[in-house]
Amino acid sequence: MEINNCGALLLIGPTGSGKTPLGNVCEKRGLWKTRCAHFDFGENLREIARTGEGPASLTGKDNRTIAWSLETGALLENENFHIAREILLGFVQGKKMTGDDLLLLNGLPRHAGQARDMDAIIDVKRVVYLECTPRVVRDRIRLNSGGDRDERMDDSLVAVQRKLELFRSRTLPLLDHYRKKDVSTARINVQVDTTPQEMHEWLDAREQ
Repeated sequence: MEINNCGALLLIGPTGSGKTPLGNVCEKRGLWKTRCAHFDFGENLREIARTGEGPASLTGKDNRTIAWSLETGALLENENFHIAREILLGFVQGKKMTGDDLLLLNGLPRHAGQARDMDAIIDVKRVVYLECTPRVVRDRIRLNSGGDRDERMDDSLVAVQRKLELFRSRTLPLLDHYRKKDVSTARINVQVDTTPQEMHEWLDAREQ
């Protein structure tokens, strides 16, 4: 199947804001009475780097690019979008998604160039912005508020600060990109003790 048969919801938020835990809860419980599949791009990249196994179409150079991105924290730029596309397509096919399902995008797109490429293959119907201050981010990561940081090796203060700067300069402008396309945005004010279940309940109570 083609990716653009699925409607998508894009989760945007800084590191530690709770995108992955929220996506997992949505996949387990559904959203707006719709089956959801949570595509965590960062987790997919880490799994490929760990196991060396990914889509057969990826080359050795592609795998080295993935490893470099994870080691440096750099974003995949436009010339490497084929990597993201192949990973996403493999995920959608593996989940046997249909046009009645909702794809939750987490970590892709991360910047305007990726968003333009994504626009050609998938219909982002809604954006959910997990709004979170840098102080709250650091406390949530320190306390593992979302329950998803135990195995993370990229949560040093320096790494987190670099991610926050990248988020502000490259990812946050995505809100304007989708606003100009008339895609509605829901904002969730995330605090240190906000749980993914609370986020899901808040979001599920809103109209699709």
